[in-house]
Amino acid sequence: MPKTLIRGGHLVTASDDYMADVLIDGERIAAIGQDLSTLAEGARVLDASGKYLFPGAVDVHTHLDLPLPLTNSSDDFETGTIAAACGGTTTIIDFANQYRGQTLAYALETWHSKAQGKAAIDYGFHITITDLTSAPEKALADMVREGITSFKLLMAYPNTFMVDDETIYKVLRRSADLGALVCVHAENGCVIDLLVREAVAAGQTGPAHHAHTRPALLEGEATERAIALAKLAGAPVYIVHVSCEAALDKIIEARGRGEPVWAETCPQYLFLSEEKYDLPDFEAAKYVCTPPLRKQTDAAALWAALERGDLDAVSTDHCPFFFQGQKDLGRDDFTKIPNGLPGIETRVGLIYSGGVGSKRFDLQHFVDLVATRPARLFGLYPRKGTIAVGSDADLVLFDPQREEVLSAASHHMHVDYNPYEGTRIKGSVRTVLLRGQIIVEEGAFIGHAGQGRFLKRATL
Repeated sequence: MPKTLIRGGHLVTASDDYMADVLIDGERIAAIGQDLSTLAEGARVLDASGKYLFPGAVDVHTHLDLPLPLTNSSDDFETGTIAAACGGTTTIIDFANQYRGQTLAYALETWHSKAQGKAAIDYGFHITITDLTSAPEKALADMVREGITSFKLLMAYPNTFMVDDETIYKVLRRSADLGALVCVHAENGCVIDLLVREAVAAGQTGPAHHAHTRPALLEGEATERAIALAKLAGAPVYIVHVSCEAALDKIIEARGRGEPVWAETCPQYLFLSEEKYDLPDFEAAKYVCTPPLRKQTDAAALWAALERGDLDAVSTDHCPFFFQGQKDLGRDDFTKIPNGLPGIETRVGLIYSGGVGSKRFDLQHFVDLVATRPARLFGLYPRKGTIAVGSDADLVLFDPQREEVLSAASHHMHVDYNPYEGTRIKGSVRTVLLRGQIIVEEGAFIGHAGQGRFLKRATL
């Protein structure tokens, strides 16, 4: 592979912000500095004048090719990672789900088969644990040896994904010994299940009742309980897709006590709100996700938490379903609407526009939220998430002046709607490199399926 010189860019990492050239030799960054032409004889030259140079973004919460009882998420590892690349993301961590009666090794093998030959960017896996009897605690050590250094536990969805507090405690305790990180979906699944059954029995079957039966109070309660179990186990914990102030308050309190509690939110909880559930003609089903969209005051609290550093990452929880043919499976019963939204392609642009563009935080903090901190927490740094000599040459050339209008007509995600349809953002991903290879040029994908590699990750 010939050398590549990226010349004249405005380089931004979580700690740096300056003008520099970047020399790539093979798959890694070889040099960073002023006027590297003497080191770059014969190199391909990319002109980054007028553009920011960011590290490739890292999305640590995706659900590609996810099987549900009635359907599968509509993006597989080919379409989903192509969309991610076009949005400036060069690494994802997807969830490999253990189903009851299966081993963790079987879950991992299943997700490897989904990704191999299809992924267009680099990827890792978390393992979702649902059945500890089929995955004795010693199996967690086997996963860590395979480079799977994080596990997910759900406090929601009884009889499918939900685990009890004993299992949560056992997994947290064992993960602490292994240096692994446990991700928790925090909602009180048992009470939610009762509210759902009561709503359906009362004939309250429209999409809005998905939100009504999952109140923010129950997310806050479960978040507090997860943090308490982690404290008892002497383990760090990572709370996924924080949607509301009720949960956020519990996280801030724990962090104030010095407890190792980390958390993410997602663009849908920052840019969308519960008013979407008032849309007529079943349009509200497009916005059925878990946790549901919350009040505008919750979105404001989440933005403020990002500004202060009380949240560590913005991930997507990307789990798309077609409105026609998938979401409408629940036209007469909201419990049959597949839960999830598309967002793997729009995250970087939205957070840049809403964060930096709206002067909520600076460029370095933006890079930290979408790339560096996720890479650090999940064992990928400094290979991923930064621009440094020796790091993978995963780079994004970003035009801060170019405006885009988000739309299903132009996105690459394999889904027939965009939850941010018509939203105008300022700032655009123009060129993306994965390990030194250009995979997006002027916004168009020019890479190929299968070029992504599985990443074994380090422990905490």
